Amino acid sequence: MSTPSERYSRQMLFPEIGEKGQDLLTQSKVAIFGCGALGTVQADALCRAGVGSLRIIDRDFIEESNLQRQTLFSEDDVRAGLPKAVAAQKRLQQVNSLVAVEPLVMDVNYKNAESLVEGMDLILDATDNFETRFLLNDVAVKHRKPWIYGASVGSYGLSMTVVPYETPCLRCIFETMPPPGMSPTCDTAGVLASIVNIIASIQVAEAIKILTGNMHRINRKMIFFDVWENSWKRFDIASAKDQGECPVCRLGRYEFLEGKEGSSVTTLCGRNSVQINQPGGHQLDFEQLAKRLTPLGAVQFNRFLFRFTVDSYEVAIFPDGRGIVKGTKDPNVARSLYAKYVGT
Repeated sequence: MSTPSERYSRQMLFPEIGEKGQDLLTQSKVAIFGCGALGTVQADALCRAGVGSLRIIDRDFIEESNLQRQTLFSEDDVRAGLPKAVAAQKRLQQVNSLVAVEPLVMDVNYKNAESLVEGMDLILDATDNFETRFLLNDVAVKHRKPWIYGASVGSYGLSMTVVPYETPCLRCIFETMPPPGMSPTCDTAGVLASIVNIIASIQVAEAIKILTGNMHRINRKMIFFDVWENSWKRFDIASAKDQGECPVCRLGRYEFLEGKEGSSVTTLCGRNSVQINQPGGHQLDFEQLAKRLTPLGAVQFNRFLFRFTVDSYEVAIFPDGRGIVKGTKDPNVARSLYAKYVGT
């Protein structure tokens, strides 16, 4: 087995990292929230870069449709029915045994979010919904931990770096969550692996800058890429921090972390169903939702109720966004299905 200096020699030749930067990486601890498309690329790159410790949090299991873009998994993992975090740890330990990888198979919520980032130097976003991102933003700002937002769907993606009280936070840019059913997801709009790799690579580069002390090099704008339209843009967001009334970094309100915002779930006794409540009372456009979901499963709706059946599950959705997921008693499964097909 090679020594660390040999393993990371090409990275250490980069003058802004060098031996000092590599030592800092080796001592760093990173929490990755989500181990799907973005998360697998992030984890693989940081593991190869020699980050000392990775904590990977994900609530889901591997499915065959994941293999197109989730780079740490194989057909054997699908057959074994492994949780994503566990399969990721197994693969990463083969890639670099010098890195400590902690897999946590759990849902992230306001009750456990702070404990999940305790002791971590940086947070990476690989989630699939705004509710969790707003929760991560609350935690990051409250505990002054840098975090890197990323999202990809279809052929386009976004990323921005958040350094609490130095750059705009996510709530400076997105004041409220988009209403349920309005945002496309990879399960409704598809996603190209190429845009996933671009966004995740940007996030990893930003992480390495922060962890090696190169704060002057971080990106302070929001980056947008579209690989199909051959376009990319950088949006100047600095003024959002100083001119807005951000509830988090200006007013010190952590509404998602305190459980005042976000959806809640209730297991319905004797019905093999889980109810998901959405805040805000947004009215869903059932016709638009039907256009997105009809190619993926059976759809039936009137002005009072929308029903979507996929695999062995039925998702019943009410106009205000409240949903009942039939076919499971597991809140994590229900939340995952709702996020995949309806969005949050």
